Amino acid sequence: MIYLDYAATTPMSDLAIEVYTKVARTYFANSQSLHDEGTSAAQLLEVARQTIAQTINGHPSGVYFTSGGTESNILAIRGLAKKHTSGHMITAKAEHSSILHTFQQLEKDGFDVTYLSYDDTGRLKLDDLIEAIRDDTILVSIAHGNSEIGTLQPIEEIGKELMERGIPFHTDAVQTFGKLPVDVKEMHLTALSVSSHKLYGPKGVGACYIDPSQSWQASLPGTIHEKGFRPGTVDVPGIFSFTAAVEEATTNMELAHQQSKTLRDFLLSELNGADVVIEGGDDKGLPHIVGLRLKGIEGQYVMNELNQKGIAVSTGSACSIGQQNPSKTLKAIGRTDDEARELVRISFGRHTTKEELEKTALVIRSILSTRHYTSQAPPG
Repeated sequence: MIYLDYAATTPMSDLAIEVYTKVARTYFANSQSLHDEGTSAAQLLEVARQTIAQTINGHPSGVYFTSGGTESNILAIRGLAKKHTSGHMITAKAEHSSILHTFQQLEKDGFDVTYLSYDDTGRLKLDDLIEAIRDDTILVSIAHGNSEIGTLQPIEEIGKELMERGIPFHTDAVQTFGKLPVDVKEMHLTALSVSSHKLYGPKGVGACYIDPSQSWQASLPGTIHEKGFRPGTVDVPGIFSFTAAVEEATTNMELAHQQSKTLRDFLLSELNGADVVIEGGDDKGLPHIVGLRLKGIEGQYVMNELNQKGIAVSTGSACSIGQQNPSKTLKAIGRTDDEARELVRISFGRHTTKEELEKTALVIRSILSTRHYTSQAPPG
């Protein structure tokens, strides 16, 4: 199988597996236990916390380990919002489902939410965000990188504007952490969400950062783990494996970025001249994510055809697959329903080769020769 769905999840690296195995065998005690074994586990947990803090240029006391990006998003947004009984918040229309669903729930709880649109490349306009700010705006949440087409948002510019107005700012950096520098101070971030399984660490592990100067409301009163941020025994082996994966990814970040760019350029050159539309495709986005459309052909059909040839791709965010809905990202950037259903996401990683992309492009060109239209009539 040619695996080209790294934006959905990555295989664990050999280092992450080795670290997990060693720590699981030795530091298996509950980090809240008061005996020596528990103390040893707690000490190791603090080493991991300090490592994550150093990576994002934050303070260790602001790092909370979670089950992944989804939980980090939910706890960060609700924790910061629920300090208030009401107020106005801002997010964008193509955010991760965990963020959109959380804001929709907060609307039911009496909060007001503004959902921003994008330009046709998927980029927010800073002026639109500034114009949406109100006197009662209490929180803004904008993802660093889009998971379907790879567009990056001007997080540092947004953060600067919000900092000057004293408005807390959260970003979902699940797709960018370990691939691009993430600095909570330079980006003027109040809160940050990251995940382990996007950078060759174990699933079920992630982290949330909240500026220690900010207060937050606990999701479940009386919780003792992670200073009350979330309930449940802390997964020390998983967290330390995650930390090892982070160190490995950030050490090789520049090389990996260039390799992804080289692979992207090669794939696009192989598809040059074909009836393919690259969405959000510019040199300023995440190079390992290629969101494309085969004009007049359903993305689901393309994915199935590629799968039959032993090539694994997706039709968008893994958290939205199977719902048979048009891509929310493509809808948010002005595409029609039929066009949004054409989305296919190809994403590559450490193990991707030019030979694999060459075969993938060959199959795509073959699919184009046997049209399966999204509507009854072909385009044009």
